[in-house]
Amino acid sequence: MKAAVLKAIKSPLVVESRPQPVPQVGEVVVRLQAAALNRRDYWITQGLYPDIRLPVILGSDGAGVVTHGGPQVDPAWIGRRVVINPGIDWGDASTHQSADFTILGMPRDGTFAESVAVPVRQLHDSPEHLDDAQAAALPLGGVTAYRALFTQGELQSGERVLITGIGGGVATFALQFALAAGAHVWVTSSSEAKIARAVERGASGGFDYRREGWHDAALKSAGPFDLVIDSAGGAGYAALVELAAPGGRIVNYGATAGPPPQLDLFKVFWKQLRLQGTTMGSPDDFAAMLEFTRRHRIVPMIDQIVALDQVNEALDKMRRSQQLGKIVLRV
Repeated sequence: MKAAVLKAIKSPLVVESRPQPVPQVGEVVVRLQAAALNRRDYWITQGLYPDIRLPVILGSDGAGVVTHGGPQVDPAWIGRRVVINPGIDWGDASTHQSADFTILGMPRDGTFAESVAVPVRQLHDSPEHLDDAQAAALPLGGVTAYRALFTQGELQSGERVLITGIGGGVATFALQFALAAGAHVWVTSSSEAKIARAVERGASGGFDYRREGWHDAALKSAGPFDLVIDSAGGAGYAALVELAAPGGRIVNYGATAGPPPQLDLFKVFWKQLRLQGTTMGSPDDFAAMLEFTRRHRIVPMIDQIVALDQVNEALDKMRRSQQLGKIVLRV
């Protein structure tokens, strides 16, 4: 089969022929129709991810059809159109992942290939209203956004939400999910074009975080926010503490700008804020995310669909943060 393999850090993926995967006990082989990129894939190529093991087929997101299974697999799965939950061995606690938790696409071979072997427990029927590319865009970004908003952020209809860094997969899913839940949503970006497109999709407005005093303008025009969803951290985190309403929540699913240089704990405790971390999501989160997607007929925002042979160009576009929504590979 054709697969995109990372053989060395800071080197392009190599698209080459690899043996077909063989399912072990409790596993199936999925003939993939589409896969999607995540920022995680880029971080791995740069060596900025723990416990990297090479060579590896990257890719966490995928959708396709089950072709066959190993021992102890119900044959009813064969021929079904599925989407894969990439979070493996979450564990028994809903509050956090176990020490054995891994994500498909490193160390285990992932979805940038024509086929992939996964435990059958990772399978879910693909939402009927989505095509293969749309379904493949959903898993990692969708479950991360869902857990950040609802499990950790406890979003309620009518609340005011700020989503930072609109453009990536998680942020665009957070926008779609929050709007579907009846929230009022604002976004930030360094791109006026991305802000305008978010407004076209239903956001109430947006703010360019590069502008001096942007958070003061945000408070004046939009008011304080009940929930902030952030992936950056860094020096801009102080502005989020200012923007959070009394009793508000700030949920972080990343720290691409590094740790905040300082944190005003006086404002945190006086405003009775909750600072909450989140990573991926539990199996229950994933199932709930799919049900929410079906119920609200949500269609993932796709920036571009390209062939597997163009994976390196797609990763470079992600590096430059040019996308709005997901980049999908046809495999």
